[in-house]
Amino acid sequence: MRTHHGGGVPIIARRMVAGGLSAALTASTYVASCEATALADTDNPLLNAPALFPRFADVRAEHVQPAMSERLAKAQSGLEALEREVEAVLARGETPAYLFLADSVERLGELVSGPWGVVSHLKMVKDSAALRSASDAMEPEVVAFSSKMSGSLALHKGWCALRADAAAWGALSPAQRRAAELEILTGELAGVGLTGKKKARFEEIQKELAALSTAFSNAVLDATKAFAKVLTAPGEVAGLPASTRAMMAASARNRGIKGSGGEEASAEEGPWVATLDGPCLIGVLTFADDAALRETVYKAYITRASELSGDDNGPRITRILQLRREQAGLLGRTSHAEVSLASKMATLEEANALLEDLRLKSFGAARKEHAELEAFAGRQLSLWDVGYYAEKLKEVKYSYDAEAVRQFLPLDGVLKGLFGVVSRLFDVSVVERKPADVGAQVWNEHVRLFELQRGGEPTAYVFLDPFARAEEKRGGAWMDEVCSRSRAFAPTGSAVRLPVAHMVCNQSPPVANADGTLTPSLMTFGEVETLFHECGHALQHMLTRVDEGHVSGIRGVEWDAVEQPSQFMENWAYDLRTLSGMAKHWKTGAPIDNALVHKLRAAKNYRAASQMLRQLKFAMGDLALHDASFNPQSDCPFARLEAVGQRTSVLPALPEDRFLCSFSHIFAGGYAAGYFSYKWAEVLSADGFAAFEEAGLENEALVVQLGRKYAETVMGLGGSLPAAEVFKLFRGRPPTADALLRHSDLIS
Repeated sequence: MRTHHGGGVPIIARRMVAGGLSAALTASTYVASCEATALADTDNPLLNAPALFPRFADVRAEHVQPAMSERLAKAQSGLEALEREVEAVLARGETPAYLFLADSVERLGELVSGPWGVVSHLKMVKDSAALRSASDAMEPEVVAFSSKMSGSLALHKGWCALRADAAAWGALSPAQRRAAELEILTGELAGVGLTGKKKARFEEIQKELAALSTAFSNAVLDATKAFAKVLTAPGEVAGLPASTRAMMAASARNRGIKGSGGEEASAEEGPWVATLDGPCLIGVLTFADDAALRETVYKAYITRASELSGDDNGPRITRILQLRREQAGLLGRTSHAEVSLASKMATLEEANALLEDLRLKSFGAARKEHAELEAFAGRQLSLWDVGYYAEKLKEVKYSYDAEAVRQFLPLDGVLKGLFGVVSRLFDVSVVERKPADVGAQVWNEHVRLFELQRGGEPTAYVFLDPFARAEEKRGGAWMDEVCSRSRAFAPTGSAVRLPVAHMVCNQSPPVANADGTLTPSLMTFGEVETLFHECGHALQHMLTRVDEGHVSGIRGVEWDAVEQPSQFMENWAYDLRTLSGMAKHWKTGAPIDNALVHKLRAAKNYRAASQMLRQLKFAMGDLALHDASFNPQSDCPFARLEAVGQRTSVLPALPEDRFLCSFSHIFAGGYAAGYFSYKWAEVLSADGFAAFEEAGLENEALVVQLGRKYAETVMGLGGSLPAAEVFKLFRGRPPTADALLRHSDLIS
């Protein structure tokens, strides 16, 4: 993940999951329930929906409790019946059939995760007090069922019996064996071997962790929404691009804030409202000449959801770390890091070794970058000065004007370029569809729906929610599934159910000007990279050729490999052919000047060492909080992060820095003791892209050939094989970090 992903906020998970849910349900997060057609007699849109597309627009808070109560009751009785049947099979000395186990578990899981996924998704993109309250009320019951299912001793015995039967095991496909192995591991990590008081305590911890995760996330959203600084003097917005001022004026109009004479806010005359929404935050910290404004916004950002502002996440952090440590102990592990790494490619030793190696190769270069920046500024810099002077220095070094580049990057043009790469590499077409034409609904008027076609036939769908909406939508950028490719859910007459995904970004929205005209969404290049990144995740979900729902698409992929396809796709945003083809001026249609293209590409690794250190601080801090050396009963998490910062930061953090209080990746997402995954996967993605560089990016025949191979392996195999094996199938050897270091200009 690059620093500017998610509107410059590198702390929101790319694949968000409902906090605390166990793997049995999070593997099915955001799926549409294909059993809903049997409930056509109800008007509840969470229960009565098409097979592929939830009724997003129809769902209201009052639908949540009755829908979830009904589904949980059905799932509970179904699970009990399944357990009895498995136990009866085992009692007869027989081996449960794979199709019986796999399909039963998948269908039971989606009974609950189908409607619950819709609720969780709407909470993130269309938050309201009523929806939040309804979701919070049902979450303990959902978590309880998730824990019960993933920790089912009967099902675990069934899977283990299947693995122990050499004949039955040998008859399975690699994807089926992988699905069974993952179910067995899931059970072990869900405390399947626990009994009595230990089992009850494990389940209590699951529920409390889920509630804490939800509260943590809500506090971050509320704190972000709460900050609004009204600016009235032109000097306060000096240096800000016209697009940022227009966005801030639109924020004022949305809040009913008018000028001193009662006139509507405008980009030229104000008033303007500065917020912590990603595009505004980055605009202020990068371009505002007023150092006092930069300082105010920066300090508001780093103290969100802390004792210094709003609902304090500090006590929640401590409690989360305590509970994770206790839960690890119940599983016979020394730390949560040990639990987390049990299901990843890397061992804890390997993860720490990679991070330290990158730190050693980056720190000296980052110091030089900062010295150069202070020499350019002519003074010592504060943390809120760095982005501002870095942009000024970049303009001097590369004659590169980020705002000028934006004029050539309207969203529609970027999408055309992105989908052109997808078609060129992976032999599929991307066609925009009107949602109503395929029976779909959207949750906001700006959400768009695209259909992937192979040979003229639909093969997948993806929703795109591109724009920031601070009043109702969480920050950052992420992709998740709506439903997976699955044999078990194949509609009548088809071999499989098609996969559906959604991509959520928070880029600069179109701006309605005071004169009634509309300026389209003009993207920063960081926002372009984010869109390519999220599309990489969606492509792995949609291009899968695996029919076993447990391991198709993004399911079953080790967490430290999930960022491989997304980071791989980022490289294509800088590809000369792609960039030159998609960048056209939004007013005139004139193509971007070749000289500007080359300047942008030359600036790709500008301050790469500093950006590397920033991500290493997050990754190393995450592991430091979750390894055995940290005692959450007595040690201070903020002090532990600061200790890591002394080894990974050129400028020390402010005493009031409370970054951890909004570090949703590890406290409200799936990255606890796993944030290192971004760097681990970047080794894979850089090495994968290096295959194209070695073939020659100008050699179209070889690029297409390699693209098809990447589609068949990394994109196509999903979690049906271990990620290390999948990579080797593409590259012909294990990965090395050489390409990552070269791409980051960190090889001497």
